[in-house]
Parts: sequence; C-alpha cells; structure tokens
Amino acid sequence: MDLRNSLNLLNTQLAVQGTRLRIEQRGQTLNLRGPLPLRDAPSTFKVQRISLGLQADAAGLQEAKETLDQVQRQLDRDRFNWEDWQIPQRRPTGPGADAAIRTFEEAFFKDPRRRRAAAGSRTTWSGAYLPYLRRLSRFSGEAPLNAALLLQTLRSYEEGSRSRQQCSTALTALARHVGVALPEDWREEAGGYGLHRARFRQLPTDAQILEAVLKIPNPRWRLAYGLMATYGLRNHEIFYCDLSALADQGDRVIRVLPTTKTGEHQVWPFQPEWVDRFSLSTLGGSQGALPRIQTDLRRTTLQQVGRRVSEQFRRYDLPITPYDLRHAWAVRTIHIGLPDTVAARMMGHSVAIHTRTYHHWITRRDQQQAVDAALARQQA
Repeated sequence: MDLRNSLNLLNTQLAVQGTRLRIEQRGQTLNLRGPLPLRDAPSTFKVQRISLGLQADAAGLQEAKETLDQVQRQLDRDRFNWEDWQIPQRRPTGPGADAAIRTFEEAFFKDPRRRRAAAGSRTTWSGAYLPYLRRLSRFSGEAPLNAALLLQTLRSYEEGSRSRQQCSTALTALARHVGVALPEDWREEAGGYGLHRARFRQLPTDAQILEAVLKIPNPRWRLAYGLMATYGLRNHEIFYCDLSALADQGDRVIRVLPTTKTGEHQVWPFQPEWVDRFSLSTLGGSQGALPRIQTDLRRTTLQQVGRRVSEQFRRYDLPITPYDLRHAWAVRTIHIGLPDTVAARMMGHSVAIHTRTYHHWITRRDQQQAVDAALARQQA
C-alpha cells in the first residue's frame, strides 16, 4: 500500500473514532491539522497546523500517528500547550543537537567501563539511547540543544510509559555530557512507570490478588508476591528493605533502604491482615526466605533485579503484574482516606506524580467526601 492510501485509511479511521485531528502531507513532510486552541485565546478553537518536521514515508507516518495521539490526549485533558509542539527556532549560537549526539556517542564508547564489555555497550547504545536521540534530532533540525528541546522530545512519549522513562535517561546523559541544564520539573515530567489509561479499569481486586498467589508453587516467590501486595513496593525494593518489624511483636512498619531508586522511606501495610495471610512474619528474622537472586549492587543493578521479578511473574503465568500490585495498594490507600502526601511519601515519589497517576480515584474520593458533607448538612 502506497503512502497516500495509508494516509487516507488512517484519517478515515480517525474520523470514525470521532477524532477531529488529521495527518496531512505537504510536499515531502507530514503535519497535523485540525481544531486547536488559539495561542492568545485558549478557549477558542480554530483549524490550525502543527509542523512535525517528519519525512513523508512509512516511518514518518507512524510517528505522526503517535504524535497525534499525544496531542489528542492533551486536548482531552485540557492541557494542550503550543510550546510542547513548536519546533525550536533555529539560532546561530550554541551546539546543535546532531553535533552534541556525535560527541556523546564518542564519549560513550571511550568510557573504559564500556570498552571492557564492547558487545553489551553496543546493545545498550542501539536499544536504550539511539532511538530517543534520533527523535531529538528530528525535532531539532539545526537548532541549538537546549532545555526546551529536551522537554519537547520527552513529552512526545506517553505519560508514564516505559519509553518516556528511557527517553529521560538518554536525554539526561546527553545533557550532562554537553553541560545543558535540565528543566526544574524534569524528574516529574519523566514520570517513570505510571498507570496507563488502558489499565485504569483493569486493576485487580483484593480477591483476585489473593487468588493469584495460589498459582505460585515456590514459597520464596509467594513471600515476594505477598510483600509487594501488602506494602506496594517496587519490584526491586523487596530485596532492599529492613523487614525486622515483621517479627513477632513488631509494629509491621517496614523501612525501604536508601540504596533503592528513591531513597529511604517507611511503609505501612494495607491490608494489615495480609501480613499474616501471606506469612510475612517469616521475613522478620531473616530475609533469607526471599528468592535467591543476585542483589549485590557491585555486580548487578536495581533495574536488573526488578526485571528478574517481572520475568518470574511471567514464568508463573500470573494474571497480575508487579506494578498492578503497587497500583492496587495505592488505590486502597485512597479509598480509606489516607492523605495523598502521606501515601506519596510511602510510595517513594512526589505528590505531583501521585496525584497525576491516581487522578481518577483521588477525584472520585474528593467528590464523594463533598457529596457526603452536603447530604449531612441537608439532613441536619
């Protein structure tokens, strides 16, 4: 199928879905076109274009579709911002993105640690860095590398997605290499593994969580599963906690150690009775009851430890992912009315990330509280 037929088919599908934005070809490049807020009157919409700077080919069309989805999500949430989609004006000063990427690549492979594992370094570069640096290059043209360009590239990936987090890692390393300051809210924009909208209505119930553990034949992995379910821990955090409070007569408040992704913090159990249900008191005297995997950070990384947990869930064909357990824990705290600042602290992320990730449930809770208060006043 040639490009024009593919473009027509895609725009027809958008129309059927009720999306008013379209992808158009102008010369050898692709743009977005449709009703967008006026820059000086955001409440007023007019048919306008967003220049994408993408080549009119199959790869460009796929990326244009991804960008259109991002723009539509912003419009749906009333968060559209023209600055996110403006290709930076070309200026004669400052290093260009392409030049910065070239010097960064040279430095990457000259690093003695990477030269000792050349094959692994090539895989890391091609998989974890190059795709995101190429997108940065497409956005930049010949413009100088700056914070606005980095942020535009980061925001071109869906909030909370793995791609957005990996893009953040790659661009952070590039910025550090060339000495470009990152935006103040960079870490919050990077987001990490958030709750995708597609999974919003698919979180497991408490009953499903208790049922799924029965599929795990290994008692060590049952303990790991129970620890994540009861305390909402990240995959790797189960191996880097002080669990002494789980012993008999302990207060059952565990401490995530400072060697983890977001530093030291304390976590309370929700549901508390699950400590006994999953036999977690076994871990109070020794963490030796957990799965035996490599956790020495001189020989592995937190990411590799976390990946090992995810792989084990898939090996047991569990209908629940590790992050399903974490999200379910968070929603549980919302339902019981735990303040968002406290829950965010226990989860080891910012209140902004917490509010954005669990917006739907927090909004429902706040509205329910307002309704209950109004009905109570009426009855009084």
